[in-house]
Amino acid sequence: MKVVNLRALRGRNVYSHNPVIKLTVDLEGLYDTPTSEIPMFNENLVAMIPGLKEHKCSEGYRGGFVARLKRGTYLAHVMEHTALEIQNMLGYNIRYGKARWDSGQSIYNIIYGYTNEVAAVEAGLMAFDVLNHLIRGETMDIDERLDMIRKKAAELELGPSTKAIEVEAKKAGIPVIRIGKDSILQLGYGANQRRIQATLTDQASCIAVDISCDKWMTNELLKQNGIPVPAGRIARNKYEAVEMANDIGYPAVVKPFNGNQGKGVSLNLSCDEEVISAYEAVERYTTDALVESYIEGKHYRVLVVKDRVIAASERIPAHVVGNGRNTIKELIELENKNPLRGEGHEKPLTKIKIDEVMMLLLRKNHHVLEDVPGEGQVVYLRENDNLSTGGIAIDVTDQVHEDIKKMCIKAASVIGLDVAGIDVTTTDITSPLSATGGAIIEVNAAPGIRMHHYPSSGTPRNVAKEILSSLFPKGKAHSIPVVAVTGTNGKTTTTRLVSKILKEAGHYVGMTTTSGIYLGDECIIKGDTTGPNSAKTILMNKDVTAAVLETARGGIVNRGLGYDLADVGIITNITDDHLGLDGIETLEDLAHAKSLVVEAVKDTGYAVINADDEYCLSVRDRAYGNIILFSKDHKNNYVVKHIKEGGRVVYIKDQIIYLATDKEQIPVVNIENIPATLGGALVHNVENSLAAVAAAWGLGIDKDAINRALVSFKSDEKENPGRFNMYDVSDFRVIVDYGHNFDGYKKVIEGLQKIKINRIIGVIGVPGDRLDTSIHEVGILSGQSFDYVFIKEDRDLRGRDEGEVAKRLMEGCLKGGLDPNRMEIELIEEVALRKAMEMAKAGDIVIVFYEDREKIMEVIHEFSHQNERERHQQKIMI
Repeated sequence: MKVVNLRALRGRNVYSHNPVIKLTVDLEGLYDTPTSEIPMFNENLVAMIPGLKEHKCSEGYRGGFVARLKRGTYLAHVMEHTALEIQNMLGYNIRYGKARWDSGQSIYNIIYGYTNEVAAVEAGLMAFDVLNHLIRGETMDIDERLDMIRKKAAELELGPSTKAIEVEAKKAGIPVIRIGKDSILQLGYGANQRRIQATLTDQASCIAVDISCDKWMTNELLKQNGIPVPAGRIARNKYEAVEMANDIGYPAVVKPFNGNQGKGVSLNLSCDEEVISAYEAVERYTTDALVESYIEGKHYRVLVVKDRVIAASERIPAHVVGNGRNTIKELIELENKNPLRGEGHEKPLTKIKIDEVMMLLLRKNHHVLEDVPGEGQVVYLRENDNLSTGGIAIDVTDQVHEDIKKMCIKAASVIGLDVAGIDVTTTDITSPLSATGGAIIEVNAAPGIRMHHYPSSGTPRNVAKEILSSLFPKGKAHSIPVVAVTGTNGKTTTTRLVSKILKEAGHYVGMTTTSGIYLGDECIIKGDTTGPNSAKTILMNKDVTAAVLETARGGIVNRGLGYDLADVGIITNITDDHLGLDGIETLEDLAHAKSLVVEAVKDTGYAVINADDEYCLSVRDRAYGNIILFSKDHKNNYVVKHIKEGGRVVYIKDQIIYLATDKEQIPVVNIENIPATLGGALVHNVENSLAAVAAAWGLGIDKDAINRALVSFKSDEKENPGRFNMYDVSDFRVIVDYGHNFDGYKKVIEGLQKIKINRIIGVIGVPGDRLDTSIHEVGILSGQSFDYVFIKEDRDLRGRDEGEVAKRLMEGCLKGGLDPNRMEIELIEEVALRKAMEMAKAGDIVIVFYEDREKIMEVIHEFSHQNERERHQQKIMI
């Protein structure tokens, strides 16, 4: 066996509306070998991965998968379940999976869900290795491999605060994009997006964050604003630290002036020697220390969001409770086995680490790790109470005195933070600070919210939801209009038409097409940009107020969608193209793949479907939201039925495009007035206009704006480059079009026949990844339709031998009835076009179906200039 490919489909995809891994394997000679025929395979597999006993599989009962093993099942199926169970062993509860034949005899796709991409990828590779070892009768160290995966996966995990924000955003229907591999999230799309890192929002300025990180500066600002704080000064060496502690008076506190998570903090110091040791602890993090007076009392974290106190917790330092039997070290080890404790921030509590800071406190309190505390004796292991150093939290939100709340809100405002963690020390949280001698110790930017979501006791507080509400208060939009366009032909023109309408309606539009990514009228990236990464480029731009995303088959099948849910999803048509690729063998398969675009639509959105196309109609039951049908015929049976059922339709009646319901018919535009249709001659652009009008209606755009956009949209190099662009060259015309399949050719030829004056000379070619039959049919149509044909090939042969596609096209042209003397093979498309133009006479049309538009345009411009020079020369001679 061998791994052919492994890919993460991060967005909604043809397999699931959740992320999946697509692992493609070649089972080689074992493709038809059932597990029951591999000696000891079943027994050793279950012994190695015992959790497989719980899998129900298609049998529907616990142990169903093992029953399938005993009867004999195939290795792709086993690999699927093994990859799922490995993820379960790693702590990820994943159930979705399937194994599907791909191509040849032995190539299979193993599809399975995931939440951590690194863990999922490694689980698939590990499953493959497990099976290979068992087939060879070898053993494998499962635990060692799992530990390796855990470590790699942990690097990708979001922190607990960020994860909580992500979970709440998804609950609220707010799309989430992770920026980079750290904990920065984009919430929402385009101009309505917000960004957050942990609990640090884009509202907070760098200055506010810098001030909060400088403990002394924070102390000074709070003091100037009448907020009680400890007396304190900055020490730059241990001698200054001792001097300041004596000036302030013992007991004292020494901590880094810019620290976090309680690192290097020493409390309740009572002599010079302890201050020196504390300063040395600070030096591990920074050179400057803040020396403060020690405030007696309990330690609290009060969380402020905007102008409200949302939660408050009493924080208790890491400690163990003696039982009279175990040493302090053993008690730490026992506590770390608590399932609520994990490494770093992965779980509600953090494991307690034995380090120099702990040893310093133990020595201070006359303890060593080998001491055996008595029954019930509490031994504190940290002076600071941070959860990150093993502390615990108890919710006290309902107990906080109103005066303390006001002080905390004021402190956050003074520093300039919209979300702040205020550290308060007081003997009584239910009384004003003025009555207890308490003080605000620190103001923290990006405060952790684990303690509030998962207190060791008390009421959990959904702080993430409150932070999210502060970013998106009621009535504030979090997204922008998103239109996704798919289909076999017409996607690009429809995308451009919708974009034109949205611009007319006042939007700054981001658009992805086969020719590039556009912001407004500027192309920022050239090339085929119809995949998920291009979509994200648009959705992450802060200026974009509406997005129109051409969404091609390749991206859908191999990467998934680059957006969450669209406001409008369009399927222009479904015809024979790209069959035989990526497991898509039939038009039904193609319809299923493209239906994802109308499935991934908001409940309040619209699926726009071509009612003149039977394969488009076949996906209606898969569409979400509302359905708008469009048709060239107002008497179309599906249209008539849809209207009767209360649906929306867009159709043509007496050459006018109407918006129609069972209550009204609203005229929008006469198709003869749409320049891109050449007075209605280009039927495919009539269809594209219908789809665009339907999308605009779904977005609630005024019909007058739709009309203005359509009557000004030209199929030229500026507005619709590469789509039936017409150039006058001398006394003949050259038309440049991207037709690359039978239906594309057919629609263009129908338009050419309507404007034909003399001969039509075709420069034809088809991408090499099309089926032989599809290439042959294009040749037949060309032979039937053109007076002369130049046959060229794409530079990218897509797996074909040079001349192979041209040969198939020539055979088709001959079958179409074209005289062999009226066809020529010229593989280089620029040369073929030049020959066609040199042959052209007055009134002829040269149509070129291009691969590289820029090279084609160079030839046209060069030929035109040369022709002009020759005519100018002739005039001079006359």
